[in-house]
Amino acid sequence: MTIASIDIGTLVTRTPGLHGGSPHIASKGITVRRIVAWYKRGLNAEEICDRIGNLTLAEAYAALTYYHANKTEVETDLAMQAAEAKRLELTFTHSAAEMQN
Repeated sequence: MTIASIDIGTLVTRTPGLHGGSPHIASKGITVRRIVAWYKRGLNAEEICDRIGNLTLAEAYAALTYYHANKTEVETDLAMQAAEAKRLELTFTHSAAEMQN
């Protein structure tokens, strides 16, 4: 009997041009950053899979393992994303205020 196994190192990858080269789940494009954001909100791997319907438990754990092994990189990525979101929010708010004047 042959048992199929998955090399867990193949579950998380980077693709130039996709998500700015950020690590993501291979063939699904779900970023490690997205999975970690749910994790930091207090969800466990099973709950994250429930939120992200096409994510397997193995993929969620692979992303969380990647995060814990590369915490500085992922935290920097999260901080950069938050800063960009804030910048866009301020730009939009400022533009909307100018349009009202």
